[in-house]
Formats: sequence, structure tokens, C-alpha cells
Amino acid sequence: MIHHHTPVNRYIDREKSWLAFNARVLQEAADEKVPLLDRLRFLGIFSNNLDEFFRVRYAAVRRLSLAGQTGEKILGGISAQQLLKDITEIVIEQQSESLRILSVIEQELQQENIYIINETEVSKEQQNFIKDFFIQKVSPELVTIILNDLDEFPLLKDAAGYLAVKLVIPPKEKKITEGEPVNLEPEVRYAVVEMPKTINRFVVLPSNNEKQYIILLDDVIRYNLYSIFNIFNYESISAHMIKITRDAQLEIDSDQSKSLMEKISKGVKERRIGEPVRFVYDQSIEKDTLNFFLTRMGIDATDSIIPGGRYHNRRDYMSFPNLGRYDLLYKQNTPLPIPGLSLEGSILQKIKQKDYLLNAPYQSYSYVIKFLREAALDPKVVSIKITLYRLAKNSQIVSSLINAAKNGKKVTVQIELQARFDEASNISYSEQMQREGINLIFGVKGLKVHSKICVIERIEKGKFKRYGFISTGNFNEATAKIYTDVTLFTYHQQILKDVNKIFDFFDVNYRVHRYKHLFVSPHYTRSKFYKLIDREILNAIAGKEAYIKLKMNSLTDYKMIDKLYEASREGVKVQLIIRGICCLIPGEEDMSENIEAISIVDNYLEHSRVYIFGNSGDPEVYISSADFMTRNLDERVEVTCPIYDADIKQELIDTFEIGWKGNVKARLHSENLENKYRKRPHEKVFRAQLETYNYYRDMLEVIYEQL
Repeated sequence: MIHHHTPVNRYIDREKSWLAFNARVLQEAADEKVPLLDRLRFLGIFSNNLDEFFRVRYAAVRRLSLAGQTGEKILGGISAQQLLKDITEIVIEQQSESLRILSVIEQELQQENIYIINETEVSKEQQNFIKDFFIQKVSPELVTIILNDLDEFPLLKDAAGYLAVKLVIPPKEKKITEGEPVNLEPEVRYAVVEMPKTINRFVVLPSNNEKQYIILLDDVIRYNLYSIFNIFNYESISAHMIKITRDAQLEIDSDQSKSLMEKISKGVKERRIGEPVRFVYDQSIEKDTLNFFLTRMGIDATDSIIPGGRYHNRRDYMSFPNLGRYDLLYKQNTPLPIPGLSLEGSILQKIKQKDYLLNAPYQSYSYVIKFLREAALDPKVVSIKITLYRLAKNSQIVSSLINAAKNGKKVTVQIELQARFDEASNISYSEQMQREGINLIFGVKGLKVHSKICVIERIEKGKFKRYGFISTGNFNEATAKIYTDVTLFTYHQQILKDVNKIFDFFDVNYRVHRYKHLFVSPHYTRSKFYKLIDREILNAIAGKEAYIKLKMNSLTDYKMIDKLYEASREGVKVQLIIRGICCLIPGEEDMSENIEAISIVDNYLEHSRVYIFGNSGDPEVYISSADFMTRNLDERVEVTCPIYDADIKQELIDTFEIGWKGNVKARLHSENLENKYRKRPHEKVFRAQLETYNYYRDMLEVIYEQL
């Protein structure tokens, strides 16, 4: 579809494009075809995303605006102040939309006999349960602070929910002066109750019929306010929820004597006291209570003050109890085995014969763990090197590595301490691994390490042979159930020699290595991709078939976008599957008429990065840890790996095509960010994620038939 107006801008604003992505998540929550409990989960994801957006992106724009920088250039011709206004407007609209969706879902849950009730709606039997539950479970975990007499207002934590409590206490006695009684003003006290994070926010209540009842922890506390505050003989009490979001910028000080680990743990502690960037409150709160909190917390109008509903922290809906109602959830497809690769025998012997690709969660992530477990035990394996970014709670990856170290292998782990919001967890894993004798490398000054690589060395007939894997996603078996990512297992000695050089670079940062096969950021990725795009441009000019197919999470780098515009103008066909932010405007005459761009948002989070270049009939295929964002191209260590195995190449091209044919969960990227669904009339329904699963299932069946 070609638009014939000249676009005002060459790019879409990055923050607004991100908000449009989150609106797609909200569309899933609103979609009647999505199972009810999954709709609640999408609502939770929407809310969680928004929290992170405020802590990171909004906070960054706010810092610009406070520094008085108009930042015309940075923000694409719009001042930081104006952008903050626009964002707040979009967010308030999205918030009220999400509340509307929530109330629709709650009504539909009632039709399924699931009732979410508040403290005024409980039955006699439930009242006893709630009192008991409060005394046994909740009360010991509560933090309650009376605020009036404190010199300093307590620090409210970023992630917690609070009840702002107002107590009205009647005057003690009437004073009598010269015979006339004077009514004293009642005393007003304010308190704050922090909701414990250790208890699931949704409390399942007992029921004596087929109806199921759930009450929120907030309301359990409200119901029991008397037992918290009964020492104050109050005449009235009210409690309203408030929540604060803080700037998540980590200030890492430049004190040379401290280790990076110390600096980051200090930074994480200070993040708790980061500047407030958003204050959300229950709009039925009394004026004086609201003012008391805003004044004492030093929150003014430049901070986003957002009236909300009775409940905040809707991200908790991500862990709404399933109540055994699997009929209200997506059917979980069992992860499939990789054809020809068994979890029984030796995985290394198989990889020695040919490359294998793992596409999780369609296929089982156990192969990654199996690879490390085998390497840990194999007497011929002498060393394991791996990069870690985000880890699962009880990481099987870490325990395999510790196991290897105990077996005398030389284990080297590059762990990214600055993986945002995972810093604390990564620090505790680091300490654990150091205790077990694992050699830790904490990245490179000024560069986050975001690459996903592993190489092991094995002695075979007196020579070192390498085996390894390269992935588009974190080595995290928990997220591998919901994020789509591809991992290549290979014995290709030249590729693995390159991987080994990257670990040398971590050790000695001032030597820039040459790589024969891999594209490695920050030194080569951008120029390598430019070359590939230029080759397509030359082919197009020469009248040969020329195309570029890219699948990624975000496209924000202006120079890269300009390069794709150039390709489009020269007649290269460009297809983009971009889940999140897309600053490129597709389908504009004389700029991008040969570019189409879609986003797929569905049950799994699309995360794999796959780059395909036509190369006049002999396509080249790459997998990567890097999106086309400036930070991935220029400011991080990222790895892009070529695919040489003909079958795997074909498999990645096939799965790209399946994604491209999607017409159920695919939305069109566009300048006006409307998230229109891509529906072509008379087309058969084609849901890309389901069809991808079927593709892998059919691949297995073909193999079974051949046996």
C-alpha cells in the first residue's frame, strides 16, 4: 500500500512506537478469541511493561527535560517537555482502556463461576477464613508506619503497593472556658501499610458450591484494618492504594577502589531511592490525604501524577491462579524433540557429524542443559566458556557449570552484572560461582555483553577440538518456555575459533580481533550489515532478484533505517517482522514503497533475530543476539552468526515465511501507530505461531515415516 503524501518525519518516535507495541499487548487482553485467564495474563504483561517503561524510558526523557535541553535533534523535532506531555496523555488513555478491559474480563469470569470479590462482599464462612488467614499469614509480614510524627518521610519502594491510611480520632475531652464548651477538632493521623510481596496477591477463598471466589490481598488487609489500628480509638478509617515508580538509571560511581560487583550492588540499593517519575493513586482518595502524601514525598507536577482505580500493580495478574480451569487457558503444546537429535545418547557425538538448530519453545530447551551436563562429565572436555545475561531463578545452567568446575574443568563465565533489573540476582549467582572456583569475567568497561555464546574444548587424539552453541536469546530455561529463540549447535571449527577470540577480547579489551565468520559488535556488525544491504542494492540495479527479510525485536537505529530506505528506493524488496519498536515508516512513496513491516504479538514472546539476504538466488541466513538498535550495533558485545548448513538455512527461511503469512496475530506497522490487524479478505485463517509448531511436528512425522 503506497501513501502519496510526503511524510512529515522520516522516522517514528521511539517512545510512541514502544507505547504502540504495548497497545498490541493490550489488544490481546481485549481479544475475545483469547482464553479468559490468558487475557488476564496479557493485562498483567501490559502493566508490567508500562512500569518498566516509566522506570527506564520515561525517566530518561524526564532527565532531558529537567536539564532544560530542548533536545530538538534527539527527539525528532519535538521538545522533551512536549514528548512527556504526549506520553502521559497516551498512557492515561491506555490505563483507562485497560481498566475497561479488566471489568469486561471480570464479568466474563462470573459467567464461568469465578468471582473476584472485595471485603464488603464476603460470606460469614469466608469472614472467618479471612481473619484467620490475616493473623497467620499476612500480619507477620506487614510493615505499617505511622507518618505524622516522623521527621523524615519513609522511602516508599518502587515495586511495592501501599495502602495510604487516614485515621480520624475524636478529641479526648471538651475544654470549658468561662462557661462555654468548645468543641475540639478531631485529630487526623496518616499511616502507610506496605503490602507483602511474599504472598500471592490473589487469595483463593473457600466455597461450598461450584462457585470459586478470589479476594485481593489489599482487601484482606482492608478487612482487617481494625486489628492493625485498634490501639488508636478512631471514629473513622479509610485506606486507598498508592504506588510509586522511580527512575531506574543506575548511577555507577567511578571509585576505582571498588569492584564492579560492589558498585552495582550499591547502585541497585540507590535505585530504591531514585527520583520518583510516576505517582499513581486511587482516585476516590480524600483530597487532604492525597495532598499530605504528595507534599511529604516532594512530588510536584513535573512528575507524572496519575489517577487510577482502586487497585494498582496490575502486573500481578501475570500470576493469577489458574484455579484448575485449563479450559480457560491456551492449550500448551508439548515442546517437540529436534529431529535426529536424541536426549538419550551423546549429544556431542551427534553435533560432530552435523549442525543442529533448536527453535524454542516449539522444541525442547533441554538440549542446551544436556549439552552442558555432558560437557561437565566428559573426561575429555577440558574447558567450558559461556556468556550469561539473564538467568532462571534456580538456574540449571549455573548448576551444570558448577558441576563441571567440581569435575576439574576450567570454566569461564562472562556474566553481565548490568542486565537491567537482574543485577541483584546476577550478583548472587556470581558470588556462588566464584566460591565454586569458576573463573568469572565481568565484561568490558563501557560495553554490556549481550551475546549468547558457548564454546567447549575437548581433547581428541591429542588435538583440541571445539564444540559450541550460539543463540538469539538468554540461557534461561524458564523464559525459554515463553520466548521464541533459535540456538545453533555446531562443531564448525572456524566459527568456534571466532567464538574463542571473543572470550580473549573479554580478557584483554584493548586488542581488537579479526573474525573470519562472525559479525561482532561493537566493531564490525554495522559495517557488515551495510555491505550485505549494498550487495542487494547492486543486484537490484543489475536487474537481478534482490530482497531482504529481517526478523527482530526493535528497529530504532536511524542510519540503519536510512540504509533500508536506500535499498527500497533502488527496488530491493524488504520484509520486516518486528515485534516491538519500529521507527521506520513503511510503504511511503519515494522513500519506502518496497518495504512492508508487521508485528506478531501472540501467546509466545517473539524474540529470535533472523536476517536473510537474497544474494541473487543463493540466500545468506544469519542468526543474531543484536537488534538494529544503536546500542546493539555500537555499544555492546553482540554476535551474529552465519548459517552454513543447507537444511537449517531452509528451515529458517521456511519459518520466516510462516511468520510472514500470519494473518491472525499480525499487525501492520504504520506512521500513525494504529495497530491495524493484517487481514486480507478471503484468506484462510493462518496463525503464525500455531503453524510454526505444526511445521516442526510435520517435520518429525516425515522422519518417523522414513524410519
